[in-house]
Amino acid sequence: MKSLYLYPLWVRLWHWTNAVLFVILIISGASLHFASHNGLLTFETAMLIHNIAGILLTFLWCVFFIGNFVTDNGKHYRIRLKGIISRLIQQSLYYAIGIFRGDAHPFHVSSDMKFNTLQQLTYLGVMYGLMPILIISGWLFLFSGYLPDQLFGIGSVWIVAMTHLVVAYLLVLFMLSHIYIITTGETIFSNLRAMLTGWHKDAVVLKRR
Repeated sequence: MKSLYLYPLWVRLWHWTNAVLFVILIISGASLHFASHNGLLTFETAMLIHNIAGILLTFLWCVFFIGNFVTDNGKHYRIRLKGIISRLIQQSLYYAIGIFRGDAHPFHVSSDMKFNTLQQLTYLGVMYGLMPILIISGWLFLFSGYLPDQLFGIGSVWIVAMTHLVVAYLLVLFMLSHIYIITTGETIFSNLRAMLTGWHKDAVVLKRR
């Protein structure tokens, strides 16, 4: 079994800080959403914490975005279009069936690609699709007093609020699936250990030529 250093310090710090902020946002957001049902936090406290955590999350997303341009980490998010359909089918079948039968993983981590194709597409959709929508809608909500009263005949604040809420739910689902995928490495804790130490261990480690 060999090891690859795939998670530099800045990525690990970003990942864990992002995770903590997201948990804080879930708790404070739920308290705001269910304020009339005695949420975990008072409305005022939840609003303050949610706003601060949202601002910090915006900064962290900018770090992620810029970091993937100025470091080698960005290469792991570049999709190889050749054979993408067959790779997606193969990976999906593995997660749906093969993993429960003990089949060999169809993808092996390399220094050029630490994510399988399904992971790549998911992370791209989350980090470059859902996260910007969440952040932009959050800032619009924060400065909702400057929004027009209506958009397309519908209250603009309602549109922003529903967009923010729906995207937040989708990201919670992603987080839950992400936690599950963490346990599907060589051992239950091998992927978690990799994000703590930076070193990924795999039974087969390949480097594309």
